[in-house]
Amino acid sequence: MRISCIALLAVSFCACVAKPVLYPNGRYQDTGKAKALDEVAACQKLADEYVKSDAGKQAASQAVEGGMVGAAAGAVSGAVFGDLGRGAMAGGAAGAAVGLVRGLFHTRQPSPVRRAFVDRCLRERGYDVVGWQ
Repeated sequence: MRISCIALLAVSFCACVAKPVLYPNGRYQDTGKAKALDEVAACQKLADEYVKSDAGKQAASQAVEGGMVGAAAGAVSGAVFGDLGRGAMAGGAAGAAVGLVRGLFHTRQPSPVRRAFVDRCLRERGYDVVGWQ
């Protein structure tokens, strides 16, 4: 139950994924902010079609890694304080939750390939990407 609450909280924090920041060049000023944002969305949708994402795998991998580290730490703590099994179980659960949250936060930044794809798409449409936020 606690792990699912932590995962839900992490997903809500990760909803704000990095997006390209456009320089207000002539094209941007001619089309306006609303049209430019539509173009950004169109390029991101195009990237979704052509660029594979491994964000879910990364988050799951971090959760497994965290669970293993947490279980080991919990087992050591449990051995010292007299309940090896309970310590390993508690440590594993806590470690998995921490690993999942950590993995989800690392997925906020797009992969370098996705970022380059969106940058090029926008450049071909006349926009100038100055960075990502």
